[in-house]
Amino acid sequence: MAKRRCNGKGMLRQRKDGRWEGRVVIGYDENGLPKTKNVLAKTKTECAEKLEKLKEEYGTVSTRCTPEMPFGNWLEFWYENFSKPSLRDSTMVCYEGRIYNHIIPSIGKIQLNKLTQNDLQQFYAKLKKSGRKQYVELYGEGVSDRVVRACHTTCRTALQKAVDEGLIKINPAIGCKLPPKKAQEMQVLTAEETRRFLIQAKQEGFYEMFLLELSTGMRKGEMLGLKWEDLNFRTGELKIRRQATAARGTIEISTPKTKSSIRTLVLPSAVVEVFREYKRTVNSEWIFPSPLELNQPRHPSSITHILKRLLDRANCKQIRFHDLRHTFATRSLENGMDVKTLSSIIGHVSAATTLDIYSHMTDTMQMQAAINIDRKIGGTDAEMPEIEQTPKPNIKTQPAPDFKPLERKIRKSGTGCVYQINDTLWEGSYYPRLPNGKRKKFNVYAKTKEECEKLLAEMIEEKKTAIKVEKQKQKEGDS
Repeated sequence: MAKRRCNGKGMLRQRKDGRWEGRVVIGYDENGLPKTKNVLAKTKTECAEKLEKLKEEYGTVSTRCTPEMPFGNWLEFWYENFSKPSLRDSTMVCYEGRIYNHIIPSIGKIQLNKLTQNDLQQFYAKLKKSGRKQYVELYGEGVSDRVVRACHTTCRTALQKAVDEGLIKINPAIGCKLPPKKAQEMQVLTAEETRRFLIQAKQEGFYEMFLLELSTGMRKGEMLGLKWEDLNFRTGELKIRRQATAARGTIEISTPKTKSSIRTLVLPSAVVEVFREYKRTVNSEWIFPSPLELNQPRHPSSITHILKRLLDRANCKQIRFHDLRHTFATRSLENGMDVKTLSSIIGHVSAATTLDIYSHMTDTMQMQAAINIDRKIGGTDAEMPEIEQTPKPNIKTQPAPDFKPLERKIRKSGTGCVYQINDTLWEGSYYPRLPNGKRKKFNVYAKTKEECEKLLAEMIEEKKTAIKVEKQKQKEGDS
């Protein structure tokens, strides 16, 4: 076991690039938040020496971390110095949401050494009852079990570090009663639903995106992070080596979290041909570029809205994007793909993860294999069990051989376009030709589609009037 460093000694850790990093608090800002400095070295010994010199240069301020300090102050200190340096931007957003929206406002003023398990338990109960900060009308006043468990994990980890630093003797978060961990129910599209869904996707211009998803089971971020350089049209190889995620209002491009997620898939020849034709229509390095900025991939939240609309118009049950991944995996197992191969295709850490998620499928497959052996070797006529299928769809999703996709609504010329940027932002665009013969793009933004349409109509009317006046001035000047 690694030897724990005492409070005030600073932090020593080995980075992924092999170098050692030392970090120590050198002061506090006007808000009471800690400010840190770091040193780097090739060896642990050299790094420790540099850290000591750094402490001598700035002096120690570790006395600010005391057992009597408010838990909120310690939580901020722990986050800034021990947690944040190793987090991705998208993960930081989640941590900061829990810390500054839930934990600190509720129990941040309690002294660190006086925080009890009862305080934490009451905090979790309050979260469950009335802890939601937004979308209350849509989801109710309480937060989900997952958010409660996430807040508990943050508190427990920060308090354990306080124990390690000698500020408190025991971790009050250990032993708290939490909501049970429930896996979200898996849903799978039937073969008929898949057919209707792809027909509707083709009608609306999203066929290639969802065909690729149903052919590979990629995660949403992995699919949006694809560039044309990742696809070899000659061999059909598709390399997954980056992901696109939303963080702080922007799209973050990063490498996948695990080594198993960085992988190479081989696409069916029919899918390769589809993308060969599709490439001729895309003027971007990204396979699925943003309709607003060709040098950026699509925003992840926009895919959720597109999927919801396509499922509704294709008369399919409403599922999550991740359920398309489950659909691919389920169909692969049904058609005889072994678990190890499936695990490598969908990027699981190990086949055990795949077995755990799709146990309802693999258990039946094992029974089928055993009865197959019994039939061939034992000469019996044992009945073959059927793989458990998805619950039968309702009347709305019954097979419809004559299914015809709903046609896309084409906006009239001169009325602009409206796009959904994310869950709470819509953009309206108008691209008129100016009197000088050049086109210029004008935008408006709103929180709802209806508001955006109204603002767009007003802006178009204003720009048309201005262009008309400018043309009249030019005409008068020429005469």
